[in-house]
Amino acid sequence: MDKALYVAMTGARASLQAQGTLSHNLANTDTPGFKEALANTEAFPIKGTGYASRVDALHVDAGFNRRMGAQQITGNPLDLSLQAGNWLAVQAPGANGGEAYTRGAALSITPNGQLVTAGGHPVLDENGNPIAIPPHQAMDIGNDGTISIIPLGEGPQTMANIGRIRVVQADDARLERGLDGLMRNSDPQQPFVQAQGKSLESGQLEGSNVDAAGALVQMIQLQRQYEMQVKVIKHGDDNARSANSLLRLGG
Repeated sequence: MDKALYVAMTGARASLQAQGTLSHNLANTDTPGFKEALANTEAFPIKGTGYASRVDALHVDAGFNRRMGAQQITGNPLDLSLQAGNWLAVQAPGANGGEAYTRGAALSITPNGQLVTAGGHPVLDENGNPIAIPPHQAMDIGNDGTISIIPLGEGPQTMANIGRIRVVQADDARLERGLDGLMRNSDPQQPFVQAQGKSLESGQLEGSNVDAAGALVQMIQLQRQYEMQVKVIKHGDDNARSANSLLRLGG
């Protein structure tokens, strides 16, 4: 009986953790470039001294959904939509910084001229340095990530390239999501390479790929699953009490 209680208990815990993942997805249905987090459960035999009779229902991070989100035309030249398999390189938060990746490319320029994402993360150039935009009266981002501006007070003939956004081609299997929502290279010894040719579109955004209706259905299924697991625990406890009563009567 205690084996059934253990499986039901760990299964209920895994159901709650999966609900947390779904809640996170639903909270990001309107976040540009967000990739749906996936959750799964696997059997994990408990090892130790004695007979291996316990199996844990273990919640596992199954990565993220690779499907592209719907394209949204905005007309804003700072809104970028990346080609499939490409990721925008940004400076990770924290003292160490480092390179992280996102597909949420709704960019803006801070008062001091720094190019940042909607989350405030500095966008990196092809050399891995944060991009600073000089004062200008017009700006254009090419399909290869090249940034061109017409300096303030100058004519169209003075348009100049000031840098190129670092957009990398990344193998999805080597990307892992951090607690800050940014992706990182799971094998830093093999850095991602700069994407060549057409790597993005300006004036449009990739939406979140979360299916809100499907996530709500999964949430209901997980809630019912959790309730059944709790019932198994309750019935197991009742059965144990009944068995103990019968043993006392028999004694």
